[in-house]
Amino acid sequence: MRVLFFVIVLMVLGLSEYYFIQAIKTVSQKRPAVMYTVYAWLALDIVFIVASMVYPPPNWSPFFRTILSILFILLISKIFCFLFLFIEDITRFVRWLWLKFSTTPGLQPGKGISRLKFLSQAAVGLTALMSAGFIYGILKGGYKYRVHKVKVPAPNLPEAFDGFKIVQLSDIHTGSFTDNTALNRAFDIVMQQGADLILFTGDLVNNEASETQGFESVYSRLKAPHGVYSVMGNHDYGDYKTDWGPGEKENNFETLKQVHASAGWRLLMNEHVALEKDGQQIALIGIENWGGSMHFKRYGRMDLAYKGAEKYPYKILMSHDPSHWDKQVRPDYPEVDLTLSGHTHGMQLGIEIPGIKWSPSQWFYKQWAGLYKDGQQFLYVNRGLGFLGYPGRLGIWPEITVLELKRA
Repeated sequence: MRVLFFVIVLMVLGLSEYYFIQAIKTVSQKRPAVMYTVYAWLALDIVFIVASMVYPPPNWSPFFRTILSILFILLISKIFCFLFLFIEDITRFVRWLWLKFSTTPGLQPGKGISRLKFLSQAAVGLTALMSAGFIYGILKGGYKYRVHKVKVPAPNLPEAFDGFKIVQLSDIHTGSFTDNTALNRAFDIVMQQGADLILFTGDLVNNEASETQGFESVYSRLKAPHGVYSVMGNHDYGDYKTDWGPGEKENNFETLKQVHASAGWRLLMNEHVALEKDGQQIALIGIENWGGSMHFKRYGRMDLAYKGAEKYPYKILMSHDPSHWDKQVRPDYPEVDLTLSGHTHGMQLGIEIPGIKWSPSQWFYKQWAGLYKDGQQFLYVNRGLGFLGYPGRLGIWPEITVLELKRA
C-alpha cells in the first residue's frame, strides 16, 4: 500500500511539472531565459526533495527549512496548475470522442486568443498568485503581530479585580524561529500592554528543549505585577520525536520545565494558585495538555488541579487544547468561569475581515479562534504567536491577546 501511494505521489508530481512546463512554454513562446529559469527551478526541487528523503527536514537549520517550505509551496501551486489544465484536457478528449462518433455537427472554433493559450495563462497566473501569497506569509505574515483586545464579562469577579488585565500568549514554537529578533519584537508589544498578569498556554517548543538555547533572555523579559504563569502544550512533551535514546525524552522534559523556571514563569502542572488583590482572591488553574480530539494525548488532571479551588468566587483555567472545554470543562466543571487555550493556530491560514471569519481550522475544531460563550462560561482561543509546519501565516496573523475582566 505504501509503495502504491508513493508511486501515485510521484506520478502526480511528475505530471504537475510536465503540465507547468508546457504552460510556461505556451505563455512565454519558449523564450530561452524563461525556460532556463524553469528548468533550474525544477532541478532545485529535485535536489531538495531527494535531500529531504536522505536527511529529514526536522534536522535542518531554520534557513534551509524555510527554503524547502518555499519550494514545497511552489510545488503545491504547480499541482493546482496541473489539475486546472488536466481537467481541461479530459474535457477536450471527451468532446473529441463526441465529435468523432456523433452525427451532430460540432461547434466551430472561434477567432481570437487560442483556448490553449488562454488556459495556460490562467493556470500560470493562478500558480503565481498562490505562490506569491504563501511566500508573503513566510517572509512577512509570520511576524505580522496583532493585538486582540477583548473584554470578558465576569459576574462572579471580586470587585478588586474589576478591570484586571491579562495578556495571553500561546504556541511560540521557538524552534521555528531563525533567531530571537522577531520574538523580541513581539515581547516589546507585550510589555507595552501594561498587563496585571501574563499567561502562556503551551507549546514553547516544537519538540526539544534545546530549541530554547539563545532565547532564554527573551523569555525572562516577560514581567507583570501578578506574575507570569505557563502550562505545557502537546509539542512540549517530545512525543513527535521518535529517536530518543534511553531516558532522553524524560530528561528533555525536565530541562524544558527548568527553562520555564529560569525565565521566571511559574509552570502549573495540574495545580492551582490563588491570585490576590486588595485582600480579595481568584483562582488560576493550570493543567497539562488534555487532548479532546484528533488523538492528542491527555496528560491533564482536572481532578487534581481543581481540588481546593472550589472556594474561590472566580476561576480561570489554562488548558492548551480548546476541545477540552466541550469535552470536560463545561459538563464537569461548570464553575470554571474562563478557559484560555491555544493549539489551533487558526491553521495559520484563513480570512478574517469584517463579516467574514473563515479558516480550515473550523473543519477540525468547533472553537478555533477568539471568544466563545456558553451560559456563564467563556473560552478564549489564542491564534498563536509562532508557527509550525508552514513557516509563516496568511490571513490568520500571530496574536497577542489582551483580556480585560469586567464585572457584569
